[in-house]
Amino acid sequence: MFDLQTMRDQLANHYDLAPNPDLAAAMSDTYDQMKRVVSPIDWATYAPYVAAIQRLKAERNAVILAHNYMTPEIYHGVADVVGDSLQLAIEAAKVEADVIVQCGVHFMAETSKILSPDKTVLMPDMEAGCSLAESITAEGISEMRAKYPGAPVVTYVNTTAEVKAASDICCTSSNAAQIVAALDSDTIIMTPDQYLAQNIAQQVPQKNIVWWEGSCIVHEQYTAKDLRDFREWNPDTRLIAHPECPPEVVNEADFSGSTSGIIKYVTDEKPEKALLITECSMASNIADALPEVDFVGPCNMCPYMKMITLEKILFSLHTMSEPVEVDPKVAEGARVAVQRMIDLSRKLGI
Repeated sequence: MFDLQTMRDQLANHYDLAPNPDLAAAMSDTYDQMKRVVSPIDWATYAPYVAAIQRLKAERNAVILAHNYMTPEIYHGVADVVGDSLQLAIEAAKVEADVIVQCGVHFMAETSKILSPDKTVLMPDMEAGCSLAESITAEGISEMRAKYPGAPVVTYVNTTAEVKAASDICCTSSNAAQIVAALDSDTIIMTPDQYLAQNIAQQVPQKNIVWWEGSCIVHEQYTAKDLRDFREWNPDTRLIAHPECPPEVVNEADFSGSTSGIIKYVTDEKPEKALLITECSMASNIADALPEVDFVGPCNMCPYMKMITLEKILFSLHTMSEPVEVDPKVAEGARVAVQRMIDLSRKLGI
């Protein structure tokens, strides 16, 4: 269990982290990127942490990779690279810094370590897991192979290194359809997200897609009735769903895409109002870049993503904890599956 009090005591001995309106004003350029969703009072609280983290990044030769679901003060305040799982995986393989701080969930840190084995990869909170990653094991992959002999296994990146190593190729929500379509097999095993697999099956009907029955605790909560009710109350709002939602939800939406695909759609279309049927921080993180779009609720929050905070990032860099390690043999197999995804994505122009 993360010891918050010990962390706070140690930080207090080394940094002045009291709310600082003067420092907040001096860092107005950073604040401008999030001011629609972060109040001035909150920014005065965050600014000392952001300043301390930026100084430590330079001292440690560190970069911060942040998923799109991070809160705005992380996404805009300290991140060097932001993106969805595919974008972060690609960037992890190219990082030249000595240290990577992974702001996301644990499987993302494992992926960075797999792709940059010589780097120190820090996870600000090792307990930031993922319901999808926890829903399947390498033994589960073996079960699926036994049921469907010869079928390749396409595994979502939201999985442990052991599961990746047991698979043939990885995918993300942004490239899953293209990867499945490109594989030379009539039957494709997709793990562990049953809803992503079912949505991909609609897009690639020429393939017989079978799946493991896992799901995301954020996206599985939405229902088609939710969308119909909201559309009745707000008929001018564009409904945009992540493909980890159940198929009936995706079918009810105006658009469905990965986190990066959603950002591109909203940026290109600039609807007057938009409801993002995904994790809450997505809308917050693109709100200032698109002031003409009114992002409306409701949304569901990922409790794992929200375990990563400025406070924990600072402590991680200060103490160089917690380093993520992956067994070399497991990493070798997982690296093959992840690299196949990256190489095929590049080949397909994704």
